[in-house]
Amino acid sequence: MIPEPNRYRVISKVTFQRRLRRLLQTVTFVIGMGVVSATAKTHPVPLEKNVDSAKCLECHEDKSKGKAVHSAIGTGCLSCHEVRVNKDVTRIKLTTTTTSTLCLSCHEDKKFQPGQTMHPPAVRDCVKCHDPHQSANPNQLLKTISATTRDENLCLSCHNTGLNIPKGGSRHAALDMGCDTCHVTHKNGARGKVEFEAHLKKTVPALCLDCHDAKDAGLEKAHLGQPFGSANCLQCHNSHQSAKPKLMQTFLHNPFENKMCDSCHQPAKDGKIVLTNSDSRALCVTCHDEQAKQIETAKVQHPGAQGECITCHNPHGGKTPGFIQPDPVSACLSCHSEQADQMKKAHLHQPAFTQGCATCHEPHGGENLHLLRASNPNKLCLECHGPEVSPKKLESEHLVAIFDGKVRLPEDYFRKVTNLPIKYGRGHPTERHPVSDVMDPSDVTKVLKAVNCLSCHQPHSSANPGVLAKDQANNMAFCMSCHTSMTR
Repeated sequence: MIPEPNRYRVISKVTFQRRLRRLLQTVTFVIGMGVVSATAKTHPVPLEKNVDSAKCLECHEDKSKGKAVHSAIGTGCLSCHEVRVNKDVTRIKLTTTTTSTLCLSCHEDKKFQPGQTMHPPAVRDCVKCHDPHQSANPNQLLKTISATTRDENLCLSCHNTGLNIPKGGSRHAALDMGCDTCHVTHKNGARGKVEFEAHLKKTVPALCLDCHDAKDAGLEKAHLGQPFGSANCLQCHNSHQSAKPKLMQTFLHNPFENKMCDSCHQPAKDGKIVLTNSDSRALCVTCHDEQAKQIETAKVQHPGAQGECITCHNPHGGKTPGFIQPDPVSACLSCHSEQADQMKKAHLHQPAFTQGCATCHEPHGGENLHLLRASNPNKLCLECHGPEVSPKKLESEHLVAIFDGKVRLPEDYFRKVTNLPIKYGRGHPTERHPVSDVMDPSDVTKVLKAVNCLSCHQPHSSANPGVLAKDQANNMAFCMSCHTSMTR
């Protein structure tokens, strides 16, 4: 009797084709539901086929008047709108299928480029922020971006920056000056650079020093005489708000948080930092002996971890656990250029390029190939995507932990993670489809077909949704790369 997990059901070629077609039709339908189309709307009164802009303005004169009028108004209504007359029914639609396509036909400089940052609304729907005709605000914005309440400030329609500061926390005074004091909404550039990720006017610290004088006596005293003028301010401070005083970052190194600076620093000399040890690594090891042993004794060693600790870690604090600098992704990509090229693709795997490489890899060295946190791809992927995922809640830190507590993630991390209905090594992407090795029905000790998550998916990024292998699209041709008998 063959046990259930290894039972292999043989189906006919016709049945397989029918099931595959049904699956692809379902996928196509679901994808299609996500497409926003500029469907035609019935005009309240009939119009002539050869109607012109002057006729439109007889009723819609308000669209051409205001403090900020869209320059396209001058080219005529029919440059964006199409009039369709069928007997006594007049319908009006855009000249393109989506609003973003229409806007980008003129504003090509705002077009999304794979591998670059982009303010999310600008990718999908320009009229979420802009009135296409006229507005009382610059750039035809629907609301101002300088108010301090959610009802008045356009940015706060999506962001809650500065609105929910706990007792004892702090708020950056620059918020009252308006979001455009520091940000340029459509500023795009290479991913991994804070200037472009946050759409900043300048990089840090140049932007901060526009308001804060590094030679100010008060600031020098607050930094205990240590030089800070060329430091990355965001490694210690949150630029908007904080649950801690003085805009301190979410995660702080214990000696820094408790003002034990003299445990690591001597007084600055000639404007330069002086450590209490000969070098930073020797200083770190005095407290972090456990990590030093892991680096030295790991079966698979990480060469990058054998250098200076502060190459990857900020000694004061950061936005993420471990104080990775400049962030948990860029810290690794500075050495791993091949993975940096992967970042240029349109669709990125969130753990790899948003959360950080250490979500899946042991940064100090480990027991598994490629420094993976699990012995095989399936065990690694199902730590997040498995049917019985149960991350440990760290309520006091507002985090959750996986991999036996080694990886800490934001408490809402799993809200967007797809949970796969896998049972007995089958069930994705369709019922009974294997996701683990298929055993030979004549000898269950032998593998008939080697299968794991990487048989179909890439772990980092893809040119198409679903991070499918070889950048392929989710269609019949992809399935046929394995099911070759169906092409004969």
